[in-house]
Amino acid sequence: MSNVHHPRNAYGADGTYVDVHNAETLTHGVYAAPWEQGAGGTPDGTPGGTPGGHGTPEALQDTYRPAYEPAAPTVPALPAVPPEASGPALPRRTDGARYAGGTGTGRAARRRRTRDAERADSPMRRLLPLLPLVPQALVVAFLAGGTTAFVAKDKAIELTVDGRPRTLHTFADDVGELLAEEGVRVGAHDMVAPSLGTALDSGDEIAVRHGRPLRLTLDGHRREVWTTARTVEEALGQLGVRAEGAHLSVSRSRRIGREGLALDVRTERAVTVMADGRARTVRTNAATVGEAVEEAGITLRGQDTTSVPPGSFPRDGQTITVLRITGAREVREEAIPFLVRRTDDPALFRGTEVVERAGRPGLLRVTYALRTVNGVRQKPRRIRTEIVREPRAQVVKVGTKPRPASVRGADHLDWQALAACESGGRADAVDPSGTYGGLYQFDTRTWHSLGGTGRPQDAPAAEQTFRAKKLYIRRGAAPWPHCGTHLQN
Repeated sequence: MSNVHHPRNAYGADGTYVDVHNAETLTHGVYAAPWEQGAGGTPDGTPGGTPGGHGTPEALQDTYRPAYEPAAPTVPALPAVPPEASGPALPRRTDGARYAGGTGTGRAARRRRTRDAERADSPMRRLLPLLPLVPQALVVAFLAGGTTAFVAKDKAIELTVDGRPRTLHTFADDVGELLAEEGVRVGAHDMVAPSLGTALDSGDEIAVRHGRPLRLTLDGHRREVWTTARTVEEALGQLGVRAEGAHLSVSRSRRIGREGLALDVRTERAVTVMADGRARTVRTNAATVGEAVEEAGITLRGQDTTSVPPGSFPRDGQTITVLRITGAREVREEAIPFLVRRTDDPALFRGTEVVERAGRPGLLRVTYALRTVNGVRQKPRRIRTEIVREPRAQVVKVGTKPRPASVRGADHLDWQALAACESGGRADAVDPSGTYGGLYQFDTRTWHSLGGTGRPQDAPAAEQTFRAKKLYIRRGAAPWPHCGTHLQN
């Protein structure tokens, strides 16, 4: 059976206006019409049926007419349409089901009741009873003005957040109010264009870029900066960092999230390396001086080093000198001076000092590092010391006994002339053999027999003269066979 098409709205044979937009599609896809069998019509299409029966034309009419709409125009009745002019008649259903357009049991009727209930509950429906009391022109003006104000406040805005655009409609008055409505939070490091207080007009474009922390280490200097860039390359452009030839710890296309990123940048620098009498200038993004020297084609061997620490960061325009170092070690033995301890001795005349125990220096073994830098010998550097022998202190006795004024029988002699002849008048004189010493050239044995201690040449001149007078009393001028005659001058 072919589908029969009917207009959305038609007039019945009795001239009444019929709304068939709710006509329901049957299981086999055929629309139910008011003149079908079972809908109050006759098989030949002639309208029929009793009022209130199934399929009456009144049941298919849309009787809702708002009070503020003009009344529907009166439509003259049309002549009956022959069945052959309106298409073949639909067959009568025998399954007991009712055609669409029947009474309230159909789905179209249920939808119509729902629609009527919604209209009855609408605000405009509640105002309808009051409208006859208001002049019609005022009602029309009120409705037109409200619609105009509604449309005027609605604005179409394009909002771009971190590069993601979207178009939205809003009643917000300014940028800040719009962002608050959309839940876009703006911090101290974020960028908003135009500013938050800018008034909005339809068609405006708003851009929001959130700030991102960037832990940047640029040529060895570490700092934390904020950027609204979304990629590393864009951030370098914002910060004015020369990226050409630079070393980056991450890819330039790496995206920077809201949590931020750690970035190490080493820009390209010109460094001059002086080595072996030649200067080499290289452009490098090396992290250390040692790496820059290697890039210049110079190899460090043994103790070789550079004029600046090899681990330091090379600066633009810096000159680095390579130091060729050769070194050796040398061991030397050095004396450790001994101490002198003095003790008082009442048996010795005042002014007399006698060495009771001779001192002995210690022995120190020292290791030195010898270096030549670029052919120039450097000052030896002590790197190790070892004591081979401890020093021994020297003990000296110091006389405290008062010296006698004279020796009877010898004071009148010329002792000064004798001393000049024997020693040239020097109290510490010693003969070439080392046997005799002092003013009067005593030997040690004679000196001790006269009460002297130590060596005669170590005693004061007055004590030596005193001992010489005592010797003269014992033996006369015999101890001085060549110079003794000078005593009688």
